Amino acid sequence: MGVLTGKKAVVTGASRGIGRGIAIELAKAGADVAVNYRSQQSDADEVCETCRQHGVNAVPLGADMGFQAEAEGLVERAIDSLGGLDIVVSNAVYSDRELFYKADLDGFRKTLDVSMWGAFFVIRKAALWMRQHQVAGNMVIISSPHAHMAIPGAMAYNMAKAANDQMARTAAVELAEHGIRVNIVHPGWTDTPGERKFFSEETLREQGGKLPLGRLGQPEEIGRGVVFLTSPENPYITGSTLTIDGGIQLPWREMYRIKEKAADA
Repeated sequence: MGVLTGKKAVVTGASRGIGRGIAIELAKAGADVAVNYRSQQSDADEVCETCRQHGVNAVPLGADMGFQAEAEGLVERAIDSLGGLDIVVSNAVYSDRELFYKADLDGFRKTLDVSMWGAFFVIRKAALWMRQHQVAGNMVIISSPHAHMAIPGAMAYNMAKAANDQMARTAAVELAEHGIRVNIVHPGWTDTPGERKFFSEETLREQGGKLPLGRLGQPEEIGRGVVFLTSPENPYITGSTLTIDGGIQLPWREMYRIKEKAADA
């Protein structure tokens, strides 16, 4: 039996990428999973089938996290479909890359609507249900180093992720007395379809190879971090940030200077 056997989970933005990896790892650990998607139902169906191969129930649920009614409705439908809810993972995001003073404000607002407000509406709705039903649940918000790194061309996303971190920590304080834990995951540069929106295959391969551990992260590695945070074996972790980034936030570029100095000696 897995550490999450009998638990019920919903993962937003789970039809591909990091969300897919999280949903499958939760299933491997024994949790039933509601796999949220926005438009790619065939991808969500494939994720559900993979989850079911681990002996759990998995259901695809379409909803756009950019709209309050759909985000809140997703939580209700997940509860109805799975027969309860123990784990909520807010993962769905949207992002463009534009200088803020030239940005299309429709895309700017969409980034905030999906990446910030979507997360808020999901965890708020889940918290209300968990309190009402006295469920000592777990919530994980998939944030980003963008929360504290001013990445150029990504102001809306930087803003949303900074808000995600404060949202999660505040929720952790307010829900602690109810036994509900809330934590954050900061993935690093991860090999997902979404990265192809901004980078070529050649760039991903070459630049990924320069990272401290020599490669991009994999979605399942993020998923295993979520399993760790939501496991009943780790009941004393709340309001924490788990960084899974292969060392990308370390001052690794300084190693070039040391190596060059050694080569000159």
